[in-house]
Amino acid sequence: MTTRAAVRRDRLHRWVWLLFDAAIWFAAVFGATWLRFDFKAPADLVVSTLSFAVTAVIGHLIVVVFIGPYRVGHQRGSFEETLDIGRTVLVTSAGLMVFALVVKPLVVPRSLPVVGGAFALVGMFAVRFLIRSWRSRRVASQAHERRVIVFGAGDAGRRLLRSMMRDAQSGFFPVALLDDDKHKAHLRIDGVRVRGTRHHIDDVAQRYEATALVVALPLADAELIRELSDLAAEAGLDVLILPPLRDIIGGQPTPRDLRDVNLEDLLGRRRISLDTTAIAEQIAGRSVLVTGAGGSIGSELCRQIARFGPAKLYLLDRDESGLQATQLSLTGQGLLEGDEVILADIRDLDTLRTAFAATLPDLVFHAAALKHLPLLESFPLEAWKSNVLGTLNVLTAAAEVGVGAFVNISTDKAADPTSVLGYSKRLAERLTAGFAQNQPGRYVSVRFGNVLGSRGSVVPLFAAQIERGGPITITHPDVERFFMLIPEACQLVLEANSIGADGEVMVLEMGEQVKIVDVAKTLIRLSGRKDIEIVYTGLRPGEKLAEDLFSAYTERRATSNPLVNCVDVPKLSVDVVRAMTFRSHSHATSWMQSEAARALPQTTRA
Repeated sequence: MTTRAAVRRDRLHRWVWLLFDAAIWFAAVFGATWLRFDFKAPADLVVSTLSFAVTAVIGHLIVVVFIGPYRVGHQRGSFEETLDIGRTVLVTSAGLMVFALVVKPLVVPRSLPVVGGAFALVGMFAVRFLIRSWRSRRVASQAHERRVIVFGAGDAGRRLLRSMMRDAQSGFFPVALLDDDKHKAHLRIDGVRVRGTRHHIDDVAQRYEATALVVALPLADAELIRELSDLAAEAGLDVLILPPLRDIIGGQPTPRDLRDVNLEDLLGRRRISLDTTAIAEQIAGRSVLVTGAGGSIGSELCRQIARFGPAKLYLLDRDESGLQATQLSLTGQGLLEGDEVILADIRDLDTLRTAFAATLPDLVFHAAALKHLPLLESFPLEAWKSNVLGTLNVLTAAAEVGVGAFVNISTDKAADPTSVLGYSKRLAERLTAGFAQNQPGRYVSVRFGNVLGSRGSVVPLFAAQIERGGPITITHPDVERFFMLIPEACQLVLEANSIGADGEVMVLEMGEQVKIVDVAKTLIRLSGRKDIEIVYTGLRPGEKLAEDLFSAYTERRATSNPLVNCVDVPKLSVDVVRAMTFRSHSHATSWMQSEAARALPQTTRA
């Protein structure tokens, strides 16, 4: 259709609606009169009512010339059109009231302008909403696309469903709603009714021949998504999910935002409650330095910190490519220019002293570390040099410039260590606690488990093995681990920094541990391949079947955030660490093991 033809058609539609509303006014006046006289109006009122109805129509036509809704191509039933119609009827009714009082020969009930106007307004609204609903349903029913069940009749679900119904190109035809809220049991949205709860997925899918389940719960946690995915799989439904609203442009969900469920949805989603005011007070307007800024945790920490408006954010790492990637994600350019990018190795104390003296950070997040457990079992001296001496170097450089707060990023493997990685990170926690005792400022450690998507985690390893056609290698069928999304872990790190007391180890609540074999099976299912074999290789030295966030003998304490607890660790003397030299890898392992176990009960050491 040409532009000129479209304009002519639009004008025709406006004239049709104008005449239609005029007819509604005419009928409303007679309806109000009949209602006033219990549907038995005197015959001598017919002429007066007819004259008043004609006057109402003329008055409506005059008013719409100035403020009526027909000058603009409103969507029928939209808020804007509703507002214009309301103003038009209000002004027309006011004019009719004056007319009825001034023109004495015109004998009509004095309530007629008010009641007639109310009838006209209701009639105009009702017709528009009926036509809008019919059009939406008609468009959707003509689209031979995926028949879907929408789980979640809340605000996001309602907006998503309406978007599906009104967009002929959405590719989805919603056939039913489901919601666990019993108060929504009989709710109907644009003709689509709530047909039950999650336990009715199979029955509703068969009754309405649905092919997919749409989870319209932007704040759904991983446990709920796993359960819905399992129920949908039993019913033979594909699962589509609405991302968190923070990931949707404008926060307005549409069918185009839907995507397949991924591993992060099934394992890592958490409802995170943050005291953003307290976090902002720690960061806004201050100088912040992040070590390991090129790594997965460090880079995400930088992105989270940048949201709170630091005066300066310094990125320190020995990995050039990692620094460039982080700078690119922060500024949109990766030229590696400016004094905020610092190429340095935490093993070099002199270099760190120079960097800290030049930057004078108020707040330091220490995320640089070696973390591959099997490799550190073979080369424990490297764990000593980076995780212990490197942490000591960063602590020393920070203390010398009078840092206000220092946050050491630790791991769950430090809770009750059985590996070189755990020993070295436990010693790093003890060193941080020692500086808290002897230095001004606030020194805390933050301990958490595995994060999805980090370098060296099982997820990219399994994905690569699936891409190669398998097999997926797992150490033991019963091995299980904690999982959390990197952004959510980093958000809690910032929260832990704001509430942590000097010398404490803040421990993030990681939820329930997940079996690694279940992770592998989920990835295989998501890949769509059925020929991938799982092979068990046996536990590696120092590896546990399950991780612990707390030692059995440690007294945990609650904090103001239910997702963060805290514990104490014994202090470790700087002089003891500086004085240590090792003849071999085995000597380093023995010493770190004994120091990591210091102050533990005898039974635990054994």
